[in-house]
Amino acid sequence: MNTGNAADAGTAEAPLKGAVVAVAGAGGPAGRAALMRLAEAGAVVVASDADAARLAEAVDAARYAHGGATVTGDTVDLLDLEATKAWADRIEKEFGRVDGLVHLVGGWRGSTSFTETDLADWDFLEKLLIRTVQHTSMAFHDALLRSGRGRYVLVSQSGAHKPVANNAAYNAGKAAAEAWTLAMADSFRKAGGDDGPGAAAAILVIKALVHDAMRAERPNAKFAGFTDVKDLAEAIAGVWEKSAIDVNGQRLWLTPQP
Repeated sequence: MNTGNAADAGTAEAPLKGAVVAVAGAGGPAGRAALMRLAEAGAVVVASDADAARLAEAVDAARYAHGGATVTGDTVDLLDLEATKAWADRIEKEFGRVDGLVHLVGGWRGSTSFTETDLADWDFLEKLLIRTVQHTSMAFHDALLRSGRGRYVLVSQSGAHKPVANNAAYNAGKAAAEAWTLAMADSFRKAGGDDGPGAAAAILVIKALVHDAMRAERPNAKFAGFTDVKDLAEAIAGVWEKSAIDVNGQRLWLTPQP
């Protein structure tokens, strides 16, 4: 299947209509919300997650909510660079282009104090928070440039900017992922030359996420500063509503900046 050239997709009023967007880490609540929003906007959505059952549920939910939307799922080992490149190549070959990669792969490890940090947690988080970003960014970089309106969207966390003692490994991992994404943004800037970047790498910064099931479990909790997964999905879609030059290399704060 080939949906045509990048120029055939989207308008100023509906920038995601016909766009081909990959979502990494799509099986969780944030991924489900992103699939729903992207499908609603008319995008062709190609989702991946390490958990095949969870991925299938998320894909089916998005398809059911938006009949006629093209939403597919691939189980991809994003810790394998060649497998990630092969995923990117398959998407471009099947659909004719890749207009976005939304990176939602995450994980958390904390400690009771700074000195009690278990460095095994760093080994775990380095793979999930940094290595997957390295692999997806390198695998999708050229296709996003070819798109003419490609977007790489990383979801980060405010602790990368104000680290705390019991989250040293997590905060450091998020900071490293941001730095890597900003380096990708600089590559897009340089590739654009005097005309400015044709593709963009942007960072959405949250404190934490909340969804309906969490509210049901803790009805009295205020979740102050948390971002609802539906609002995150809206912000993800919004990255395509702005020009590449306006979002490339930018941190877009969805929670108060520390």
